[in-house]
This record gives sequence, structure tokens and C-alpha cells, in this order.
Amino acid sequence: MQDDVPSDHDDHWFVNEPVSGHPDWSIWAPRDKENYNAFLGIMHVRAGGDGLPDDMGRVRMFPEKRHRNLGDVLHGGTMMGFIDCALFGAMRILQLGPAAPSVTVELQTQFVGAAQMDKFLEARVEVTKETGSMLFMRGLVVQGDNAITVASFSAIIKKARPKHIKSGA
Repeated sequence: MQDDVPSDHDDHWFVNEPVSGHPDWSIWAPRDKENYNAFLGIMHVRAGGDGLPDDMGRVRMFPEKRHRNLGDVLHGGTMMGFIDCALFGAMRILQLGPAAPSVTVELQTQFVGAAQMDKFLEARVEVTKETGSMLFMRGLVVQGDNAITVASFSAIIKKARPKHIKSGA
């Protein structure tokens, strides 16, 4: 975690509270409903659990009709947007510094299956390397309780530098 950035920095930008009935999960949603992230809906985040390592960020999305393509499955652009936002949700839950205003430098996505509209998506994000200014991440997007893989990804995030962080207040 970046010691020179307040740990509650993202609280100005994102709702972060427990999910009712699921105490290990937290809601992660933008406070600004006109922000792109709001299009994806409320997400749930947690670190590890269910036999997964504690240093793995898990971010869930719940598809809605507006996320579908003409084939009535999740639109590829929605999947890529979800993966991009999941990187920052994982960054937050793993305490790797403030998600806002860090930026995506690179995102590679491989679609390996069609994501259905009636089951949640879960991005499982791991950090492969962290430097002073960058996070190198990779993961899978799985769907439903059976964790069927629908995409894999790798990404590079440029972490926010303290002098570029606004208080937001």
C-alpha cells in the first residue's frame, strides 16, 4: 500500500460498504451516477475466500439487459469495461493505493466463451509485479457458481502519484 496516500481517498469517489447477508463482500460503486462505471451497475468486491488466495482481488458484476449484444449474451465491450473497472476494484480491496485517479496503461483481453445474462460475472485479479509507479495484473473472468471461464486478461496500471491526488472534498 502507498503510505503517502490517505487510505480513505477512494471513499469520496466510491461507495464501499458491506453487502447485506454477505459480510465478506463489499459494495463498490461510484457515487457519481453519471460516471461510466455506473453503467456497469453495482459491483461487489472482496479479497480471496472460497479457497482462493487472500492476495487475489475478486470483483463481481451482475449483468442487466442493457449489457447484452444482439445475440442476447454479454456484449464484448461490456466485458472489457467490466475488466477495466475490476482492476481498480481489486486495487482498492487489496490496498494497493487509491483507484482514483490511477489509469490503465494497457489491457489485453482474450474472450474464451460467451457470458450469459442470467449469471453473475466474477473477475479474479492477481498482481504479478508491483513497482513504485506500476501494477502488473492478470486474471480470469468466470461466470456463475460453477466458475465457467469466459475471458482472460492482463493489464498494466499506472498508480496515482500523491501530488496528483486531489482531496475530492
